[in-house]
Amino acid sequence: MSSLEIPETCGVILLPDCTLFPHGGLPLRIFEDRYREMLADSLADTCFFAVGRLNGEETDPADCVSPIGTIGLIRASREMDDGTSNLLLHGVIRVRFIEWIDGSSYPTARIRPIPQMFEPESQSLAALEALREAAEHATAELPQEVKDAFDSMAEGIDDPAILADVLSQQFIHEPGERYELLAMESVPARVAWLCERFNP
Repeated sequence: MSSLEIPETCGVILLPDCTLFPHGGLPLRIFEDRYREMLADSLADTCFFAVGRLNGEETDPADCVSPIGTIGLIRASREMDDGTSNLLLHGVIRVRFIEWIDGSSYPTARIRPIPQMFEPESQSLAALEALREAAEHATAELPQEVKDAFDSMAEGIDDPAILADVLSQQFIHEPGERYELLAMESVPARVAWLCERFNP
């Protein structure tokens, strides 16, 4: 992530009850004219846009969008014959929407990245082991090949903040809980929440 330069402003797709976590993937079908323009602008520039959680009827984004979202990088995009596009957005980092900018056909915001660090570092290994145990419970009813694939991926993650986001993306499905975890500032608190949720 340090090699990526996060823009100060970006387009934002507003979706009800939708939360994308850093290190997670979100497949999207882009069909509204305004978001087709946003996608074209993004592909011509940074390949970034953000996902914002829409609360209720869309009016002024300052009044109807949750303050924390995730900026994502377009990993693949395919335009269809009818002008719509199918794409995969890869979550990069949490962002706070600082200001909504007028003058564009699509929602555009000034953003501030929210770095995530697990502290104290001396407890990182214990947090990782606790999260891996939680993952074992979360995958207990899944086919063995799925469990093995997830375990293999989890073993390669050495940052509790990343593993917590991966668990949240894959195994937390209730929209309110997903946003609660996204907006939770403390990484240790997020780890504790997940461990309590999945450990019997």
